[in-house]
Formats: sequence, structure tokens, C-alpha cells
Amino acid sequence: MTSLVHAESFLVIDVGSISTRAFLFDVVDQQYRFIAVGVSPTTINSPFFNISEGVRRALDQLQEFTGRRFIGKDEQLIIPVAGDGSGVDRFAASISVGKPLNIVAVGLLEDVSLESACHLASTINSKLTQVISLNDRRKQDTRINMLLRVRPDLIIAAGGTNGGASLTVKKLLETVGLACYLMPENQRPEILFAGNQVLEEELKSIIGSIAPIHFAPNIRPTLEREQLDPSYVHLANIYSIIRTRQIPGAEELYRWSEGNLMPTSVAFGRIVRFLSKVNKVDKRALGIDIGSSATTLATAYKGELSLKVFPGFGIGSGLGELLDYIPLSQILKFLPEEISENKLKEFLANNSIYPSSLPATQEEMTIAHGLVRQIMQEVIKSTNIENRKAASMTSEYFTGFEPILATGSILTQAPSLAHSALLLLDGLQPVGITTLILDQNQITPALGAASLINPILVVQILNSNSLLHLGTVIAPVGFARTGSPVLRVRITYQSGQESKIEVKQGSLERIVLPYGQPARLHLQPLLRYDIGMGAPGRGGDLRVTGGALGVIIDARGRPIRLPEKRNAYQDLQRKWFSTLES
Repeated sequence: MTSLVHAESFLVIDVGSISTRAFLFDVVDQQYRFIAVGVSPTTINSPFFNISEGVRRALDQLQEFTGRRFIGKDEQLIIPVAGDGSGVDRFAASISVGKPLNIVAVGLLEDVSLESACHLASTINSKLTQVISLNDRRKQDTRINMLLRVRPDLIIAAGGTNGGASLTVKKLLETVGLACYLMPENQRPEILFAGNQVLEEELKSIIGSIAPIHFAPNIRPTLEREQLDPSYVHLANIYSIIRTRQIPGAEELYRWSEGNLMPTSVAFGRIVRFLSKVNKVDKRALGIDIGSSATTLATAYKGELSLKVFPGFGIGSGLGELLDYIPLSQILKFLPEEISENKLKEFLANNSIYPSSLPATQEEMTIAHGLVRQIMQEVIKSTNIENRKAASMTSEYFTGFEPILATGSILTQAPSLAHSALLLLDGLQPVGITTLILDQNQITPALGAASLINPILVVQILNSNSLLHLGTVIAPVGFARTGSPVLRVRITYQSGQESKIEVKQGSLERIVLPYGQPARLHLQPLLRYDIGMGAPGRGGDLRVTGGALGVIIDARGRPIRLPEKRNAYQDLQRKWFSTLES
């Protein structure tokens, strides 16, 4: 057990599109513990148009739960803890509220540095409006006019290995400098240069006097290697600077946190990175956060993070743009009930206007959950090719992940844990052996924001029961007729008692195992089915710990093929829910 050298109370505010959450962590019996959370609607819109009101309300609720005062008579955060016990020792914040940042990417080669600049832009909630590269045939005055027209919040520039292509990179950035010079001073974009490091001093003198320029490690140190991870912190700092200008009330959080105002996506990614570092198996950790306006997908292997935000792939305000990516007919096919196009359009329109509303009827819940499944499928398909290779993905499903961490209100506020699990199984369709973890309190962004200041807190909170272990999932894949036996399982419980089950193709099975109780499974795949133990047909022993739903065996095939007849689909869904809830 890790002891604490300096015991500090820690407050973290997470401002989302819909909700603002205030998390309090403190020391109990020499260990950090999650004490309580206060939640309030985010107040960026009418009538307040300032997120501070939502922050105060979340803190008021936290005060009611804990009896501890956080805001002083001057309406400022009490930090550090006062003599009467009010306030906190440390503070951090994460933020995802606000429209996507308007970004222009600049790079030399389209499939090298420019592609990497675009990948870096996709790690935050952003919209890539234009790109400029060496092969861009537009004249310089046309490029300048374009930049003046789109008025980017941020320009991400890359190019040249360290020491290479210096003249060409400088020539590309001349366009950026000239455009910034012609803009009103208060509308000039932040510039992040993540290319040839040798050019840093020259670029400071050329552009630094015109527009704010920041430098990050080269995201393409060689032609073959992309290295985004070291740039995340630099991009996060720029993001917070821009948000403090754009969002009333954000400057206060920036000041309270001493500049540690982190994009929620980056904070979430830091926790997925941590999970990959402590992973005891040679697999990538996966995290998915389904929000109101965007979905974040993070994967990490031994501490190397790959992160991507999908604006418009949200279950609330993002629904207004969802049809730009997913055809209406495709969504309807994923719904077990017969629902008209007009009813679906009505739901999308209402939820985009009132994103904080929850499904009020069975029909609305069916639509919402169908959309979530579709969003997860689209996010998987849209993941860049480098991540596909690293994650051992096919075009249909993920494989080789441990664990899978999921959060977002649509998952955490589902009618039951069986609903949450089935949404993840249907949407992500994992293969082999993995663990499903549900962030019920949506605490991971707060932990990610705190990790820069107090990593011990993060380690100890993650080792507590703050995240819910839904269960171990075993998903065999192969080719057999529905109903054919494909896996035999022998379960040896802690008491020494044994039981056996035979799993058939097309079925979803649950092994009841109390939460936290260990057991040993002996797995014997049939018909050369692959369960992720190194080769098709290879089985072996697996030690598991009981989750909220025990152990889940998903033999429905990959990809899951749903019956075309609605009645048959409904019957299957009822059977699957019955299995997981029994």
C-alpha cells in the first residue's frame, strides 16, 4: 500500500456541454479517496451565458454533501485550506464545452507532416477547415485570402525532420505570417509549430512579433515515424488559452488552476494511457467517451497514446450533424422496433435542441440506444489507418484490447447495467478476452486533469472501487452454423466447486460470479474458433475476477448479424437482456 508524504485535498471541476461536475478527493486512512461530486447544468447558454454560475451551483451541491465551504466571501475559491477547514489544497479543471475550434493545418508533404498535423488537430474538439501543403497549387495571395476568410482559432504547422527542409518550411509559414499581419490584432490565431526544431529561433523572430507562436516536439521526427504524444501537453495549453478568450467564466478556472485547464479529451486520454502502463498483458487499453456533442476514442500501448475526437458524433447537440456521417436508412436498420423516418428525424431534431433531455419513452430509448451503437461502429470505422494497424483491427471490429473503459451519460444512466454492457458489446464488438469497465461517476476526465499535479492521487483512486468492473468478456470468433457448439468452459470457483457450460454459435451467455470473487476458467474452443490465446483452436486457463455481471461469453459472431425481421430482432434482444440480468 502506497503511503502519502503530503496529504492534500484536491478539487477538480469538469465543464461539459451539458453538465458541470465538481469532484472532491481527500485522504482517508492514509489513502486518497473519492469523497463526493456536485453536479449542475452547464450555464454557457441563456440566461447566464457564463459557465461560472454552473461552477458555483456544482460547488454548492458539493458543499451540501460534505458540509465543507469552498467559495469565500470574495466569491473566489479558498485555496489552500483555511484554518477552519474550508477550501482545498489543490485545484485542476477540464473543459469540453464550446463549439469545435476552427483549425487550419500546414505541412510539407500531404501524406507525411500534413497528415500528422491533421491527426494532432483531431485530438481535441475541433473542425479542420483548411489545409496548406507543398503541393498546394493556390497562389500565395489566394492562400492569404483563405486564411483571412476562415479566421482560424489555431494553426497547426509541421514539416521537415529535425534539421531538414528548412527553407521550404519557412516559405510555407511566410503565408501564415502575412495573413496574421493583415488580421486585426485581437483576431489573430494561436500558432503551434511541431516540425523541424532547428527553426524555432528563426520562426520566433519571423512570426512571434505578429502572432502568438508555440513550439512542440517534432510530430514527424522521421518520414516513417509519427510522434504525437509529446505534443498533447502543448496543444492542451493552447486550447486552454483559446477557451479562456472564447468562453465567459473559463478565465476564472484557468486562474484557479494556475493554467492547468485541460481539454476533457486529453484528460480522458491520460487515464487510458495510465491503464496501458499498468497492463499485465500485452494488449492495448481502449477508452471511449460518448458525450453530447462529440465522442472521444483513446487507445494506448505501454504508455503511448493515440487519441481522436469525433465532433458531431454526439448523442445530444451532436445529433444535428450526425446525418452528415450516417445515412438515415442505416440508423433505422439498427433499431429493433419499427420506427418511421419522420419519428427518427423528430427525435434527432429535439435532442439537438434540448441535448440534456433523457429518453422519456421506450421508443425514445430504443432510438437513443440504436444511435449509440451506430456511433460506436462509425467511430471504429473512422479511426485512422495507423491506429488500425497498431490495434490489430479489421474493418469490422476491434481485437486485442484490455481493458475497455467507457463513460458518457448515455451509458452511465442506462436503465440497467445489462443495458450498458449490451450497448458496448453491440457497438464495439470486441474479440477475444477483455474486461469492461464503466466509469459510472464520469470521474476519468477529473483524474486526468489531476494527474499532472498529483499522480499518486490518480493511482490510488483507480485502485479503489471508483470505476465499476462490469465483467470479463470472452468473445470467440470463427465460422460455424448457428447452434453449433464452439466453446467448452469449466469453471472452478474459490470454494473448489466446479461447473461446466457449452457455448453455441449465436448465443450470449453469462457465468454468475459474485463481484470481486476470483475463479479459474478452463477454455476449450471447438471448430478452430479463436478466443485470443495465440492461435485459432488454442485454449487454456484464465483467472478471472467477478464483475457486476460476472463473466460474459459473447458468441454472436463478428460482425454481429442482426435478423432483418423486426420481431426476430426484438425476441433476440429480450433474450440477451434476460441472460445478462438473470
